[in-house]
Amino acid sequence: MKKGLFVLALAACIATLGLGFPALVTAKTIAIGMNIPLTGDIPKVGESSKYAGQMWLEDLKKAGGIKVGGKTYKVELVIEDNESKADSAVSVATKLITQDDVLAIVGPQASKQAVPAGEVCNNYKTPMISPWSTNPATTKDRPYVFRGCFLDSFQGPVMAKFVTQEFGFTKAAILFDVASDYPKGLAEFFKAAWEKLHGPGSVVAYESFTTKDTDFSSQLTKIIKSGAQFLFLPQYYNEVPLIVQQAHALGWQKPILGSDSWGSPETVKLCGSDCFGSFFCTHYAAAGAKGATKAFIDRYKKKYGYVPDDVAALTWDSLHIIQKAIESCGKLTGNIKKDRKAIRDAIAKIKNFQGITGNMTFTEDGDPIKCAVIVKISDKGEYTFYKSVCP
Repeated sequence: MKKGLFVLALAACIATLGLGFPALVTAKTIAIGMNIPLTGDIPKVGESSKYAGQMWLEDLKKAGGIKVGGKTYKVELVIEDNESKADSAVSVATKLITQDDVLAIVGPQASKQAVPAGEVCNNYKTPMISPWSTNPATTKDRPYVFRGCFLDSFQGPVMAKFVTQEFGFTKAAILFDVASDYPKGLAEFFKAAWEKLHGPGSVVAYESFTTKDTDFSSQLTKIIKSGAQFLFLPQYYNEVPLIVQQAHALGWQKPILGSDSWGSPETVKLCGSDCFGSFFCTHYAAAGAKGATKAFIDRYKKKYGYVPDDVAALTWDSLHIIQKAIESCGKLTGNIKKDRKAIRDAIAKIKNFQGITGNMTFTEDGDPIKCAVIVKISDKGEYTFYKSVCP
């Protein structure tokens, strides 16, 4: 692609015309890329990201494009599949920056891919927003990397406090994937918060496994024998059902609580009644939503046939954050390095952004100050709002 073309990468494989070739653009076109997992362990995360991107693009096309400094630029999406792998996410980020001359990148979503991809983007001084990565390492000491969600350092204490106040429990068990950044980091934050509330030794079982494991009987047996009053399970939607079902098969009847990675509709679809009654911390609740949030949900459901998960909502917000930054940056000069910095600076200055997942103001570290939502899975398998917890 020639210099002077504006490529805003919403990191995620070419999906513009449904073809497998990069979008052809003119000097008045902004190409936006997405770095998302269309295949691999969590393809639903990639699917909802892509669908949110397509809806956003539809709106821009109807509006004629994005207006910057008196000029109107058409927008194209360049969508790349990171295969739910860290090395692929790095390769995608590198390609979008060095080959496609991207202006900014949306994604990756999961921390396992977002942390290493964030290093690439920061080194190349290219703005990146991860809608869903809650691991602090994604943005730490990386001025060009932002996120659209709260952090695990906030989510962990939120769940520890919620369990304490809601149930009055004092003995916790935690089971997590030690080889994955997100669950490992969140398990550590939850453990620290729990022990701060209840003292050393109050986490009576701290068990781990490795990605791709399918037999959790050994860890679950130890948890059952530990005297724990509940199990905290910060795992992805594809892993939660198997663990919960195995726990129940071994006789566990106590509460199992989760994190924002439970938010996909696939969790209940795969888990069934085994997950009914469970609580988890997340970014928004579809049931009972109002205003712009309800409008997004209704439109998405009508178009794609199911209620959007938190990934879709966070991706929607992240795309609008980039749009706002582009519109407010003053002008696009055609010098890719200068324009990337202008977009980065514009994102950092955003205050009180009205998103469908809540209001956001970015800290110096690129993290939004926003509230968390506690959701309860009803006996009908619906994600119902339970309470909101704010910083």
